[in-house]
Amino acid sequence: MDVTIDPGPYRAILEARRAELTLRLTRIETDLDQPRNADDDDRAIERNNDEVLEGLGGAGQKELVAIEAALERIAHGTYGLCGKCGEPIARERLDAVPHAALCAACAADL
Repeated sequence: MDVTIDPGPYRAILEARRAELTLRLTRIETDLDQPRNADDDDRAIERNNDEVLEGLGGAGQKELVAIEAALERIAHGTYGLCGKCGEPIARERLDAVPHAALCAACAADL
């Protein structure tokens, strides 16, 4: 069984996702920096929207960190190997989550 993972296609996917997230996070930051409405009702709606944007921004930042780590693993030749047990990560898992650092078994243990 060939367990060697060619990181090339994954690198392209990760870099594209990094660019997409960076743009999205920049837009979220811009939206959060906008002046607030003086109307009380509108301010309440804006606060709710800000909470949603902050949640999306936090999730995006976590994914961005995971993508950067995956790109580092590619650079160091360890991409596709589980960070916990050292076994290869299934290609199907990497296809679904290109920034996965753990094999399915180790991820399930968390």
